[in-house]
Amino acid sequence: MIRALLATAAIAVASPVFAQSMNHRHMPGMAMPAAPKAEKTKPKRAVAKPVRRATATARKPAPKATHAGHTMPDMANGCAPEHAAMGHCTPAAPAMSADHAMPSMPDMAAPPTDPCPPEHAAMGHCKPAATTPVGTDQPAGNAPPPAAPTDLAAARFYDPAVMAASNAGMRREHGGMRFSQVVFNIAEAQVKNGRDGYRWDGEGWFGGDIHRLVVKSEGEGSFGRRLDDAEVQALYSRAIGPYFDAQGGVRQDLGHGAKRTYATIGVEGLAPYWFEVEGALFLSDKGDLLGRVEAWYDQRITQRLIAQPRLEVNLAAQNMPGSRIGSGLSDAELGLRLRYEIKREFAPYVGVSWERRYGDTARYARARGDDTGGFALALGVRAWF
Repeated sequence: MIRALLATAAIAVASPVFAQSMNHRHMPGMAMPAAPKAEKTKPKRAVAKPVRRATATARKPAPKATHAGHTMPDMANGCAPEHAAMGHCTPAAPAMSADHAMPSMPDMAAPPTDPCPPEHAAMGHCKPAATTPVGTDQPAGNAPPPAAPTDLAAARFYDPAVMAASNAGMRREHGGMRFSQVVFNIAEAQVKNGRDGYRWDGEGWFGGDIHRLVVKSEGEGSFGRRLDDAEVQALYSRAIGPYFDAQGGVRQDLGHGAKRTYATIGVEGLAPYWFEVEGALFLSDKGDLLGRVEAWYDQRITQRLIAQPRLEVNLAAQNMPGSRIGSGLSDAELGLRLRYEIKREFAPYVGVSWERRYGDTARYARARGDDTGGFALALGVRAWF
């Protein structure tokens, strides 16, 4: 009886030890390392060890589970990614840092600045409100152009006197400078049937694009005789447009005949199709009124060879016996000259000129023994400097 009780007690003590040494290799999902080969030793008798009861104060918190060296998240504080992937929970939205904050949404209650934006108007969803045209944004038609701006950005920072001086200097350096030129459009010898002669027609000016002082001179004579007719004009010229100047001044007659002085007013410029034109009225100190119209055109045949047709007409309001001028159409001259520009400033030419006196002017010429007109061969040079 005593032997049976001892055997039962030994089995009871050895059972927990046997349970801890069980082989778990055959359990599903468990990959255990291979057990080392047991050395052949003599079996020892299992002795039961007393189990100590852990107190509450000595108990330590269980460490967090790890996987491949990474600490698993605390399940009580959120939703693990693997659980969220299986649909077991919904992860909380992460808090955004200040650097990655989403831009604030516009106030949906605020009305739009443009009730009809261009993209909606293009699709026909709305009709844009009519706006007032600004600047050159004008409809097609004959409406007058908008006024040119008068304000300058620099005027906000500089004194008005400094701005005025700067603007005057800029205008002077960009078109307001002073220039001068002397040009002889005609300087020739004329071979006529009977008596050869000479003729000139030129002008010089000094000034800018707007204001100029102009001196004009023309005349003619015969070789071996005194000067027949000549005149000099001193004029103030002012631009009245991009292509025309208004002129006013005095004219003084020279040569054979009465030496009269005239008040002069006229216009000179470039007409459409590149016609150079001049027109003037002359009022003498005796009350006589004369008029003159001139026109010529430079037809380029090559870059250096140029043909110039020319027309001049003189008129008078009354007879002037002292100057041998009759009333009405007194004389007219028509010529054609062909020049070759060796340089722009120097161009010899050859041409033909036809002149005719009319009315009492022709009668005065016959009484003096002069011709009333005819053809003449012209040999001369056109020059300017």
